[in-house]
Amino acid sequence: MAKIERKYLAHYLDADFNKTPETPKYVRLGKDLEEYNEELNPDVEVQKNILGEQNVSHNGYEVQSEVEPFYAEEGDPLFEQLSKIANERLTGDACVTTKVDVLMQADGECVWAYREKVYVIPNTIGGDTSGVQIPFSIYNAGERVKGTWDAASKKFTVGE
Repeated sequence: MAKIERKYLAHYLDADFNKTPETPKYVRLGKDLEEYNEELNPDVEVQKNILGEQNVSHNGYEVQSEVEPFYAEEGDPLFEQLSKIANERLTGDACVTTKVDVLMQADGECVWAYREKVYVIPNTIGGDTSGVQIPFSIYNAGERVKGTWDAASKKFTVGE
């Protein structure tokens, strides 16, 4: 059995930040990333009693990820939103958008796709001589739904 190449696992952010939810502007993360992982941060508590019995309680996940580096490019709608959030010190709903996680097959067929509400929080603005950077964190906020993904149109459809 062959390993699935990383390029087939894709992550898209709505760079429109839900201004027009019926027509999101999904941008794929990854152009400058050597790796991208979603840290699941499981909420697990393990307790042992005096008999040596172990009890495990799993109460969900607090999913987050880091996008670093993220280079500024003229005309990039995601950069425009990130710089607005950072420069105007926006908080709360101004930082909310949706993210779609997709696993595709080599032939372009969607294996699975999930959309979820997320908070996008810029961490810094600056960088070195390679260019202006604005790395950011993504905090998953629930409302996760399964659906299908059309890679050509960058469209998510709820349902299986």
